[in-house]
Amino acid sequence: MKSKTAKEMNVKPVFNESGFEINPVYTADDITNSSTHNEMPGQYPFTRGIHPTMYRNKPFTIRQYAGFASPEETNERFHFLIRNGQTGLNVAFDLPTQCGFDSDDPRAFGEIGRVGMSIDTLDDFEIAFKNIDLDKITVSLTINGTAIILIAMYIAMAEKRGFDISNLRGTAQNDILKEFIGRGTWIFPVDKSVKLVVDTIEYCAKYVPKYSPVSVCGYHIRESGANPVQEMAYAFCIAKAYTDGALQRGISIDDFASRLSFNFDIYGNLFEQIAKFRGGRRLWAKIIREDYKAQKDSSCWLRMIAGGGGGGLTKEQPENNIVRSAYYALISALSGTQTMALCSYDEAYTIPTEHSAEISLRTMQIMINEMGICDTVDPLGGSYYIEALTDKFENAIREEMKTVDNWDGIINAVSTGKIQESVSKQAYEREMGMQKGNIPKVGVNIYTRNEESREVEFHPYNQLAADMQIDKLKIIKEKRNNAKVNECIENIKSEALNNKNLMPSIIQAVKEYCTVGEIVNAMKEVYGEFKEPIFF
Repeated sequence: MKSKTAKEMNVKPVFNESGFEINPVYTADDITNSSTHNEMPGQYPFTRGIHPTMYRNKPFTIRQYAGFASPEETNERFHFLIRNGQTGLNVAFDLPTQCGFDSDDPRAFGEIGRVGMSIDTLDDFEIAFKNIDLDKITVSLTINGTAIILIAMYIAMAEKRGFDISNLRGTAQNDILKEFIGRGTWIFPVDKSVKLVVDTIEYCAKYVPKYSPVSVCGYHIRESGANPVQEMAYAFCIAKAYTDGALQRGISIDDFASRLSFNFDIYGNLFEQIAKFRGGRRLWAKIIREDYKAQKDSSCWLRMIAGGGGGGLTKEQPENNIVRSAYYALISALSGTQTMALCSYDEAYTIPTEHSAEISLRTMQIMINEMGICDTVDPLGGSYYIEALTDKFENAIREEMKTVDNWDGIINAVSTGKIQESVSKQAYEREMGMQKGNIPKVGVNIYTRNEESREVEFHPYNQLAADMQIDKLKIIKEKRNNAKVNECIENIKSEALNNKNLMPSIIQAVKEYCTVGEIVNAMKEVYGEFKEPIFF
């Protein structure tokens, strides 16, 4: 028997955030055209997960986001998290580092180490990762505009410590297109920024084949206001742009596609989020196999990190965020993530404290060890509702990608501001819905209480750490071989002018302790800077 609509059953209609009307009841007739009930996990197109046993043999990697003030403090937090059971590191960098400013740059004043770790030279990397076994703990670098430099530092550090870089694992966020859409820490023009991302893909495909040089981020697009369909569609368009760039360099799709990864957001309706990932995973597999003719199954995998999104958290009644985050973790696990980075309850207003970070860590550990979440693969597979939603998401994401194609592709859509305009409009409509109460939020516009505002614990700015960072940089500049530094900087300019892959020249530069700012300024001389389109 086919399910009936709300109108047919004389009940109030319900729509999820993606705009799909939800039937009061679903039946087998709603999934007659779906192939999922004949699929097995680990088999193309991977709707039910990319591995046959998923978490039965090995749970998802726990990779909490961390990075504080100085490399010294960050190293302490890394060891704290590892001692408490974290299995991967996810590194936050401060805004000066992300924007290509050294700590002694006047523009960095007041921001050094405020929202992440401050990095000036390779020396800072060596301090931050002191006594951390890179064979056992994989590291994700959350960096974008200066990603090529930070990846170079990570590789150089590993080489200095005697690691075989052909076996080096890890991930760099390195998704610059989403910066133009959702965050703003861009530096160079769009085309040159994409060129640098492709440089890292090409270099790693040749020399660091187990490293993931780019994690495409639907997360930030969603946090900026996009709905779930747009989050997935824009991320896939971005991933295709990087893929096209790599193919133009003559790299085989099967030599790099398996090292592409994704970072996605989670907040909102539980079933909508799960179906978003299942439909997206199936669509991405089809894109890579059918459009790009990949032969290897691993090339078609949607490898992802997915945890709670800060956009779903609230400053009001912040303890409610602990409950929200537990649901986000459940969604992530039921969606088949490979890595989970769960937001902490205080992220709505500050950098997480050790206490709040530990609660998030324990939330994931409770789910793994007490809730039976790892016992079976895709436990919601076969649900009439989930499978019907999964089909809707696959189709809707594909249609949204066609919209971007009609804008002459994602690079043009970003350069002209069309994507930014679309996301901003969606963000405005959502905010209006929240303020009017059309979108319910517990503790914000429903189930509120009248109470005096209470003290909340903010992450303090550490002026002493900032001063020490500047002093340390001064000493390094005095001790290094500045003749070689100048030679490296000129080489970067020359390679940029001749449109060469900059990874080799930047690796050589960081080994001579050239700073992030010096390398960025050299590239600016050749590439220029991005000017954001403004609409009136």
